[in-house]
Amino acid sequence: MDMKSHQSHKSHEENKSNEEPEPPPPHNMMVVGEKSVYLSHLPMFMPEHRFQAIFEAEFTKGGKSAQEIYFKDRQSHPKVKMYTLNPLDTFELPTLFRPLPPPRSSFKARIFRDHFERGGVAVSGLNNIDVKIKRVIYAEELDGTRTKPDELTYILFGRPEELFLAHVIAAPPPDFDQIISVKIDGHKFTEQELETGVRVVFLDRANTAVERLKEKEKLEGRGHVTGAHQFLDLNIEGVRELYFEESELDAAGTMGTTAEEKKAGF
Repeated sequence: MDMKSHQSHKSHEENKSNEEPEPPPPHNMMVVGEKSVYLSHLPMFMPEHRFQAIFEAEFTKGGKSAQEIYFKDRQSHPKVKMYTLNPLDTFELPTLFRPLPPPRSSFKARIFRDHFERGGVAVSGLNNIDVKIKRVIYAEELDGTRTKPDELTYILFGRPEELFLAHVIAAPPPDFDQIISVKIDGHKFTEQELETGVRVVFLDRANTAVERLKEKEKLEGRGHVTGAHQFLDLNIEGVRELYFEESELDAAGTMGTTAEEKKAGF
């Protein structure tokens, strides 16, 4: 390389190093709950989005609660299963659940009826709201080091009167994301148990999208509360499948629609 080329190359590298880093992509999330607000990050197996994270959150606007706007909108659109949150701030998702500098516990966002990226409709009164993270329910990085369970496995979250199961995502290919509301007999969970974390395993079910818990289906599951020394025998009924995604969690993140997604109406 001659001196002129070397200087040009050096100058290019210096300019490149002085460039501002690109802001993180927005981390869109599912919104569920009619008595409390829960958020579930929409993950993919790529560096920026390879996190499964579930939070309890609070909506405010102008210093006043905005949660009733969301609850009433959901109740007035009973056929709509999906509500999505689109952050207006840019941030690294792990700052919501790790003590990274600077850690973050709130951000600006807007709420959509249906899927934000698939023709969702903005909910009136829920644009530019403040989202406060009240509690981290579950957070794992999908970095390829996790082993996918053989048995169908979920995280139970919610309140005693409003329960949800979120499928535990592990590794591609393939895997799937699912949130389904449930009714449970065999144990009445306390708020403290739900806050600590409850893992539910269906021992007689393969951990595949086809074998996932479905609406109106009744299965026997085994529950385990974090820190407890015993397992719980549970009778679980699927009530309403609020979210199911398979194609975005294949190895390539194809963004297409699988046969199982079509069958489920997603």
